[in-house]
Amino acid sequence: MDFGIAGKTALVCGASKGLGYGCALALVQEGVNVVIVARGADVLQAAAAKLEAARPGGAGAAAPFVKAVAADITTPEGRAAAFAAHADYDIVVTNAGGPPPGDFREWDREAWIKAIDANMLTPIELIKATVDGMAARGFGRIVNITSSSVKAPIDILGLSNGARSGLTGFVAGVARSGLAANGVTINSLLPGQFDTDRLKGTMAGTAKKTGQDVDAVRAARQKVIPAGRFGTLEEFGAICAFLCSMQAAYVNGQNWLADGGSYPGTY
Repeated sequence: MDFGIAGKTALVCGASKGLGYGCALALVQEGVNVVIVARGADVLQAAAAKLEAARPGGAGAAAPFVKAVAADITTPEGRAAAFAAHADYDIVVTNAGGPPPGDFREWDREAWIKAIDANMLTPIELIKATVDGMAARGFGRIVNITSSSVKAPIDILGLSNGARSGLTGFVAGVARSGLAANGVTINSLLPGQFDTDRLKGTMAGTAKKTGQDVDAVRAARQKVIPAGRFGTLEEFGAICAFLCSMQAAYVNGQNWLADGGSYPGTY
């Protein structure tokens, strides 16, 4: 299926690896120009090289372009760098690393502000900076990568639960403010357990804490997922690309849960 977005330009945050990279890869394969942003310059450049090789026609293809911006998108300076690389984005994929787990009794105001700034206020700033231009041009797609914890909160992820739920509430309102009539949709993509470095890190931590073998921890986690496995970056990216497509123009203000069937609720 042709998603009809070849030649569009996307800003993909946190795209040096993990879910952000999966989204950038899927968009590049659809012929979309991408500007990828992440803090680590070396890993980001390696990701850009892989994306260039994945372009239609390969690394020597004239289009789409791939630009890498080594910056912290959660800061005003980082966002300025992203918009200096390209001014008018047709697609924006917001994404920032989740805050650390822990006991809410141990989190001070600074911890909360940091979580809210990265996982709520930064996406809002990116939305604010782009939606009016998108509406004027008659096309726009914003996809916020949040978390399955928005649907089913996880007790040790209180910082994430709070910040991402705040973003979800904001998006529920702004997505229905008239932008869709001008071709602009805003949706959120809620990942469950995907095979990322972050997941591997948490499993290693669990193994160390419990004295179990990492493979045993991995098998136990997969066992409770109805799909019987973790998701792949390619699967996640494909969902993101669909939400950015012409075919998804009637999908707006929604929270797409991708968790292999783990969420136990009916709604």
